Amino acid sequence: MRFAGVDLSKPKVMGVINVSPESFFKGSVKQSEEELIQTVLKMVEDGASFIDVGAKSTAPYLETQIPVEEEVRRAVWAIKTIREHVDVPISIDTTSARVAEEALKAGADIINDVSGLKGDGNMAKVAKEYDVPVIVCAHKKVEDFKDPVHEVIKALEESLQIAYKHGIEGIAIDPAIGFLRANWPPWYEWDSKVLANLNLLKVFGLPILVGVSRKSFIGAITGRKDPMERLAGSLSATAIAVWNGAHIIRTHDVRETVDAVKMAAFMRTFNP
Repeated sequence: MRFAGVDLSKPKVMGVINVSPESFFKGSVKQSEEELIQTVLKMVEDGASFIDVGAKSTAPYLETQIPVEEEVRRAVWAIKTIREHVDVPISIDTTSARVAEEALKAGADIINDVSGLKGDGNMAKVAKEYDVPVIVCAHKKVEDFKDPVHEVIKALEESLQIAYKHGIEGIAIDPAIGFLRANWPPWYEWDSKVLANLNLLKVFGLPILVGVSRKSFIGAITGRKDPMERLAGSLSATAIAVWNGAHIIRTHDVRETVDAVKMAAFMRTFNP
């Protein structure tokens, strides 16, 4: 299995670069060119096979609206800067087709859409026009708890129909850890059940990308309110995700996550 030209026979790591000051994890925000370059070079040196650039926070519990022009400015600046220094695939984390298109022009290789191609009606068209792979996130309105894994699968099926209708071939799926928040039960139970049953997403036969890094469900379970204190919990959730079939782990902490991924993947070879 491959995604964006990267061999996924062993799980890989995607390093997160945020240039959005409103991000939930302030420790990940880079706002100077020097800091951006140093960070991305270190991520690749530490084992990142992909880099994901976010120019606007997508955390569902934050007020994160900014003008699209500002998101474009941030994204283009970051991607142009990064592209000059690394040759790994770069994804643009956005729900805006305009931002995605400008990012692709600036050197991005992948569209990472947390709305699962459902937010901006032109996103799938842009992906097809530029012939780039996409990461589709499970996205839907969830009122009450039924079966989290079933809801995730249904949401992904809807996004895949959009992608296939537009002739998009390179696709990875993301179960939306941290994004689907039902009225009941608490979101951390939802996210935990999805991670514990991640192997059920293998039904799609597509690469599974999981982002758990520093997220609030970890804080809720461990009692660590500050994202800076959630590394250990993130690594634990990462190992569980890999054990259950994740192909790509999206993280703020590349070096530590690469080790966790290697350990979990090695152990899994004895329990295929």
